[in-house]
Amino acid sequence: MKNGLTATNFDLPRQVGTYKGKVRDVYYLDEGYMMMVVTDRISAFDRVLREGIPYKGQVLNQMASRFLDATEDIVPNWKIATPDPMVTFGRFCTPFRVEMVIRGYLTGHAWREYQAGKRMLCGVPLPEGMKENDKFPAPIITPTTKATEGHDEDISKEEIIRAGLVDEKEYLRLEEYTRELFYRGTQMAAEKGLILVDTKYEFGKSNGTIYLIDEIHTPDSSRYFYADGYDERQKNGEKQRQLSKEFVRQWLMDNGFQGKSGQTEPIMPPEFVSDVSKRYIELFQCITGDTFEKPEDQDVEKRVEHNIFTFLDIYFKR
Repeated sequence: MKNGLTATNFDLPRQVGTYKGKVRDVYYLDEGYMMMVVTDRISAFDRVLREGIPYKGQVLNQMASRFLDATEDIVPNWKIATPDPMVTFGRFCTPFRVEMVIRGYLTGHAWREYQAGKRMLCGVPLPEGMKENDKFPAPIITPTTKATEGHDEDISKEEIIRAGLVDEKEYLRLEEYTRELFYRGTQMAAEKGLILVDTKYEFGKSNGTIYLIDEIHTPDSSRYFYADGYDERQKNGEKQRQLSKEFVRQWLMDNGFQGKSGQTEPIMPPEFVSDVSKRYIELFQCITGDTFEKPEDQDVEKRVEHNIFTFLDIYFKR
């Protein structure tokens, strides 16, 4: 298995700035454009892990590209082109300072809060008597702050508006887009025998227009269950078969790490890294119905750089 691409350091034509996120390397270009390289870095508990996951960046970028295309009738998005399997080129948008998280089922962070006795999440009341992975009567929106460093924090709709993070009219529009995108994603997942459990969306503005930005419906931003056998497993109190990054979080917790102060991050052994890579590819194939094509290039960084430079040369000479 090839090594993962965990960092880039390009000097692109028209480049005016850079940003290194948890997973993405972003190159800002003049005239309001940006080039996003989705690396093979992986994060959990808001911490970037030391090991990269081969093919993860390609999986995320190609899935996000597909879902952006499939939802552009709901809300315009930032994507213009994909010059490389790990790269997206698009318009720069000023991000809203919140992430719109929507949950159809009680799992992950929501379940951990529920299990701790909380019955209110981001200002949304939670029904009594629920079990892990139960379906909510209707999907709930539980926003978080958009942290540049450290942990994102739960926040309510009222707190967002009161703090001026998003004005009320625009926030209501974000909620509307969030529900429509989740409904579309749920339909597309069902067609492939999957359940879209929860996900998050990020939005930004450019020239007064709201755009969907970043990635959507990928295993980094979403959780999927297999639909077949869901009811029976739930009835019997069994764990759900899922396709998401949650199994990485679970491995970390099993090894004494939850991103808390003073905790030492465990090193993922090569066989686990390989398993994580295979799980990402499995989700890609399950949700898209396509065979994942592994590029033959061993020097991934060189290929990515070549494809970016070739694309920019053609695009700006049009």
